[in-house]
Amino acid sequence: MQMISELFKKNIRQYGMIIALVFITVLFQILTDGILLKPLNVTNLILQNSYILVLAIGMVLVIITGHIDLSVGSIAAFIGALAAIMMVDMQLPPFLAVIISLGVGALIGAWQGFWIAYVRIPAFIVTLAGMLLFRGLTMIILGGQSISPFPKSFQKISSGFLPDWFGGANIHILTIVLGVILTLLVIWQEWKDRKTQIKYNFEIAPIWMFIAKVVSLVAVINVFTYVLATYNGFPNILVILFVLIVIYSFVMNRMIAGRHIYALGGNEKAAKLSGVKTKKVTFWVFVNMGAMAALSGLIFAARLNAATPKAGTNFELDAIAACFIGGASASGGIGTVIGAIIGGLVMGVMNNGMSLIGLGVDWQQGIKGLVLLLAVAFDIYNKSKTN
Repeated sequence: MQMISELFKKNIRQYGMIIALVFITVLFQILTDGILLKPLNVTNLILQNSYILVLAIGMVLVIITGHIDLSVGSIAAFIGALAAIMMVDMQLPPFLAVIISLGVGALIGAWQGFWIAYVRIPAFIVTLAGMLLFRGLTMIILGGQSISPFPKSFQKISSGFLPDWFGGANIHILTIVLGVILTLLVIWQEWKDRKTQIKYNFEIAPIWMFIAKVVSLVAVINVFTYVLATYNGFPNILVILFVLIVIYSFVMNRMIAGRHIYALGGNEKAAKLSGVKTKKVTFWVFVNMGAMAALSGLIFAARLNAATPKAGTNFELDAIAACFIGGASASGGIGTVIGAIIGGLVMGVMNNGMSLIGLGVDWQQGIKGLVLLLAVAFDIYNKSKTN
């Protein structure tokens, strides 16, 4: 029992938010009389929060380095407007327009990264200036009006679903197959990680606890995929999100670049003395954030089927909140991609659940603010207990 208690304390950031997500989901499932987890609503949850989750993946890297980015909502709006001009007005092929848009987003990130990394202007000031600059540019290029509609092929980024190659009638068989494959991959990865921990004499959980964890993961994956299969299957955006989560988790956990990002956020001077090129790392983190903001803007524009001057409003606040709720530290050096996704899902489930039970926007904003404050207070309390 003492070992279990110690393991929980060491992983309280990770487990705490997972428990909170489960609790909030069950609570709103009861309060909404089962509407929350209906197939249509689960799909809507994914579509409604996809662009915030994409931003959260990029933002958690920025926060780990000890910085912040307030400009991502305005960049998303600007890129959405730029994409609309290319696809609707100039009739460029959607694929080419998307590539150009992502490139422009990366260039915007490079512009901001230069001032932050090499001129040493605080990220708060640079990105605040960027927020105002790109919001203004969005209004200028749109002329204060919306541009629509986008080509059907572009809209499928946010509204399309994977086709069922097996021709299921009442259930999406491909989704079930993908769920089984994902289950096998999770079991293999968990077993591989446990064997590695044993090999290097790391402290591990008892076998019954390991089995319980794997069974829980398998149950969640298969219930989730079955719910999606009873509607239209996997949304295209979920595939994009899954690929991003896998790539960024691998980079942060297994690659030297990820180690350098954590080292920079933990102690910049020590990282520099250890040979980490801190300016270069900071620069590329903001280039990445610009590209992720561009992708978020494209996803939002595709879902809305229009580019509007007010697009992206408060996106940066939702992304930052997702990271902090997911366990990232305001002082840098701590945070995970999975944690940011869990934080984003907590916010998404709360938003959806509160809307379903009829809570007004004023109450929703107040409750979300309180949850964010409690999450950061929880982080500070944990740090004080471990020091």
